[in-house]
Amino acid sequence: MPEIPERPLLPRMRLDELLSDLHRRLEATLSTRDRVHSLLEAVVSIGSDLDLATVLRRLTEAAAHLVDAEYAGLGVIGEDGRFVEFIPVGLSAEEARRLTLFPRGRGILAVPSRDRRALRLRDLREHAAHHGFPEGHPRMTSFLGVPIQVRDEVFGNLYLTEKRGGAEFDEDDEAIVTALGTAAGVAIENARLYEETRLRERWLTASTEITTRLLSGDDSDEVLGYLAQQAREMSHADIAVVLLPDAQDRRLVAEIADGKVAADVVGTPVDMEGTKCGLVYRNGTAVSVPDLRQADCPMLTHRGFGPGLLVPLGTPAHTRGVLLLGKAGARSPFNDATRRMLDAFSGQAAVALELAEARRDAERLVVLEDRDRIAKDLHDVVIQRMFASAMTLMSTVRLITDPEAGERVQRTIDDLDETIREIRSAVFALQHPSAPAESPLRDRILASAEGAARAMGCQPGVNLEGPIDAKVPEEVGEQLLAVLAEALSNVARHARASEVHVSVEADTWLTLHVTDDGRGIPEQGRRSGLRNLAERAEALGGTFTAGPRAGGGSELRWSVPLSSDDSLDETGRLLPHPRERAAPDHVDRASGGRSPR
Repeated sequence: MPEIPERPLLPRMRLDELLSDLHRRLEATLSTRDRVHSLLEAVVSIGSDLDLATVLRRLTEAAAHLVDAEYAGLGVIGEDGRFVEFIPVGLSAEEARRLTLFPRGRGILAVPSRDRRALRLRDLREHAAHHGFPEGHPRMTSFLGVPIQVRDEVFGNLYLTEKRGGAEFDEDDEAIVTALGTAAGVAIENARLYEETRLRERWLTASTEITTRLLSGDDSDEVLGYLAQQAREMSHADIAVVLLPDAQDRRLVAEIADGKVAADVVGTPVDMEGTKCGLVYRNGTAVSVPDLRQADCPMLTHRGFGPGLLVPLGTPAHTRGVLLLGKAGARSPFNDATRRMLDAFSGQAAVALELAEARRDAERLVVLEDRDRIAKDLHDVVIQRMFASAMTLMSTVRLITDPEAGERVQRTIDDLDETIREIRSAVFALQHPSAPAESPLRDRILASAEGAARAMGCQPGVNLEGPIDAKVPEEVGEQLLAVLAEALSNVARHARASEVHVSVEADTWLTLHVTDDGRGIPEQGRRSGLRNLAERAEALGGTFTAGPRAGGGSELRWSVPLSSDDSLDETGRLLPHPRERAAPDHVDRASGGRSPR
């Protein structure tokens, strides 16, 4: 059998090389096609939403997926060249908690936007602008940074680090991320315009709602609560606090809070001097706080809040308070657009508060004018007619020979006298109303008597005379209420009375007179309570007596001078109690009674 000559191996080797090269080219083509397809899908996904936050996060995630990067981040650049927002991708929750410093857009992170071109590095630690990693930041080596431009403006930088498998980012990675950033610029511009329009619409709606509520008479605290809620939601903050000055204008107090730990914050004071809150209140200018953990704001310093914003409520010439906003953790600070929006929003809300207060003052003025008119009518017409009727009856008593008829006329005179006293008391109350935020002393006296009725088993009669609300100082009024409560408590525990009378008279002295028809005060018994009442009177320069009442029962009288010029004589000495002075000229001694005052 003839031998078959061996065929040369060279053609086969060339064929294998050609097949391998063709395979590589096909794989490269397929990979390029897949990456282009992924790029198109990413562009479509980014452009399918108008929410700016969603667009930016989708862009960052798509870039990391296209170049197979472990970490990605997008920094939004503000007017000062630093980041106003940073969106990280690839960090675990634990890694995010360990971060102590938010990226600010300095060092190597500022190079792409400054040079307006991509920056690709095998090891970012070898670059001259690298300043190291903050505490808690994961270690990174390979780096690709691409600027994102919206028209002629650099919107931000897109960063990719740690290509999987330990490889470097190549030209294809740079090209595809650059193409993605260019295509995303249009979507970002649309989303940003939509975001601004939506926020402006919501701001106008909230401003209108606040104005409507205030002018409709809603409570100011409720409206300020709505203001805090809207401001927090519109600025994407985690807490909003409304700080208002105290009565001395020395401290700001957290009156309203909305968001995290709101209940723990309310009531916390902040000093005016030496604090940013006080500076904003005094100057009327908004201030951004990079980190509330290092700020002089005790209510939030230890609660894990990072970026803060202080906005004045009102104009620089008339600031009503401060709106404090805070974000939890290492988040982006409040940008200038948000600050301008909230500044205008809080300013308009302050104007609405001014208008509402002016309206309430006008309504109160109308009420005061009506009260004054009614008081004058009562004093000049009703009292004078009753006084004339009483005088007529008193002159008639002498002409009546029937004792029973005379007694009836005298009782009528006494009733007129008591009625005139009550009307005079009402006139004083109408002419000197208490502040709307305070509970009038008259009301508290009546409430104390009403509260003791159940324990005593009877409803005490109460007679109030004189300008009690106008002339009695707050501290004296508190003492009076304490004495009244102790006196009624003694009646309820010991007297077994069926009839109790309480009389409070305010003139140059304040006098409390309590009588009952009970068992009287025993001779032998504990008197610590009465001793306490006597000490209260002595501390105020007054007098106290307690003992049996003529006809049965007990009688208590507690009198203290009122600190006013009416209590002093011409030499500056304290005048005696009215009951200790000489009888006035209008007493009708012949009739055994006195004319109505």
